[in-house]
This record gives sequence, C-alpha cells and structure tokens, in this order.
Amino acid sequence: MGKEKTYALMLENLKDLLEDDDFEISILANTSALMMERLEGLNWVGFYLLRGKELLLGPFQGKVACTRIPLGKGVVGSSAERKESIVVPDVNDFPGYIACDEATKSEIVIPLFVKGRVYGVLDIDSGRLNRFSRTDLRYLEDAAKLIASRLEKIKLHEI
Repeated sequence: MGKEKTYALMLENLKDLLEDDDFEISILANTSALMMERLEGLNWVGFYLLRGKELLLGPFQGKVACTRIPLGKGVVGSSAERKESIVVPDVNDFPGYIACDEATKSEIVIPLFVKGRVYGVLDIDSGRLNRFSRTDLRYLEDAAKLIASRLEKIKLHEI
C-alpha cells in the first residue's frame, strides 16, 4: 500500500477512534498507539504537553523518553516556541538536538493548537535518515488538527 493510502486509512481510523472519546489521556495514548502500529519505520511516537515554560512527557509508544523539555530547546521545544512544524532529516544537523534515544536519526514535530494556543506537540522519531517527507508532514498536520479538534470538545485536565 502506498504512503498516501496508508495515511488516508490511518486518518479514517483516527476519526473513528476519537469520535466518542472524552478523556484527554486515552485520546493521546490511542493516537500514539495507532500511529506506531500503522506507520512504518518509526521508533517513537508520542506527545509532549506544554505546561508553563516546559513541555512534559505525555502518552507515547517507544523507549523511555526525556520527561521535561524547556520551551525553545531541542526539536520539541523549538516547535512549540515557534508554533510551527519542524522536519529534521538528520538529527545530528539540528543545533541543540536533545538525544533521548541514540537510535533516532530523523524526527518530525507538529504543534497541537487547542483554542488558539499551543497545547503541546506530536513528536515522531525514526531510526532512518530522511524518514519524513512533505507527504508525512501534510498528513501528520491533518492528524494533529483532528486531535486538537477533539481536545477542544472535552474538559481538559488542569495541572
């Protein structure tokens, strides 16, 4: 199956998965599990949630991860601070890269906007160089919009 068809099916599954879910943690946990299961070549999929000036580890699939990332630091913190998606073909070329897993070679991070503010980021890593293309970016940004749309409709946990 081609990449676009894989993503289209994953987005359809994500819509169904989130449709009746009203608990923030299960929304994020099931989303990361679905992506890890459906998308090939990944070694980590998860969320970091913005709390004050740092991003805290949320639900994920993969190896143990960094638990706190300051806003503006690494790919995760930079994406949240800039309020834009970042695709890193080779993590060794990203200034200030934070290595949580030495196996990671490329990364994509997409901010989640809930009610116009950065809620957190979707962070996806791969053990392959140049794993993430414009196609990945487009579909993962669509997935982030779906997730954010569902989060806007529920009562979010306050820390």
